[in-house]
Amino acid sequence: MKLLRHGPLGQEKPGILASDGTIRDLSVHVDDIGGSALSDAALANLAKIDPATLPEVAAGTRLGACVAGTGKFICIGLNYADHAAESGMAVPPEPVIFMKATSAICGPNDPVIIPRGSEKTDWEVELGVIIGTKCKYVTEADAMNYVAGYCVSNDVSERAFQTERAGQWTKGKSCDNFGQIGPYLVTRDEVADPQNLSMWLTVNGKKMQNGSTKTMVYGVAHVVAYLSQFMTLHPGDVISTGTPPGVGMGMKPPQYLKAGDVIELSIEGLGQQRQDVIADPA
Repeated sequence: MKLLRHGPLGQEKPGILASDGTIRDLSVHVDDIGGSALSDAALANLAKIDPATLPEVAAGTRLGACVAGTGKFICIGLNYADHAAESGMAVPPEPVIFMKATSAICGPNDPVIIPRGSEKTDWEVELGVIIGTKCKYVTEADAMNYVAGYCVSNDVSERAFQTERAGQWTKGKSCDNFGQIGPYLVTRDEVADPQNLSMWLTVNGKKMQNGSTKTMVYGVAHVVAYLSQFMTLHPGDVISTGTPPGVGMGMKPPQYLKAGDVIELSIEGLGQQRQDVIADPA
């Protein structure tokens, strides 16, 4: 299934993508796409519903973040060897973990907002993993049983805030609208191999990133198991698993986003995002 959330910001309703490409409203069957609705049993019940029997959502309706109630937005840094190289950093001996504020989460086509004082806002297409069942101390062999599904994630980053200011990476990763996720939560049964998905990102129509999840240093099962040794993962938690090469920081000379730019990004089977880049209106 391709589950989603539709409607104005803060008023999103649950939905599903029908086979004919229309969006259908799931409100009569589930309150939202999050929490207990992400369990295997709950997803199995949703899978029994014929989308053709559901009300059709008007074309052009805004899509929200594909999961609600995210408690943790966890990111894995330098998880593609070639991206680590372009960043001038070594491949880490264990996954690099950092947190992105949940207030950064927004819809897949909501704008990228360049924060006040930024000169180095950058893009990163990433595979997002959405937890469906509470897990702690799980093994790599069992880890995938706790995954509800996958999504496209744009881990937008302000490089000066991230690496040139004192402290950790969080403040360069957590600005408003720095976490587009969606358009869909694609349930894990529809993704045969999360370690073999092509992915790309363009800026103003120019291909910047063109990679595959097969070049991840630490795969999805390893990352989920690894994280569960340090923190309990809860339904709705999102793990953004790293980016392939082609980010603006790695270019010679570096290239960063400016107001008026348009970003498009996609991962095989998971849908596509499009974002206008705007200055912070605040």
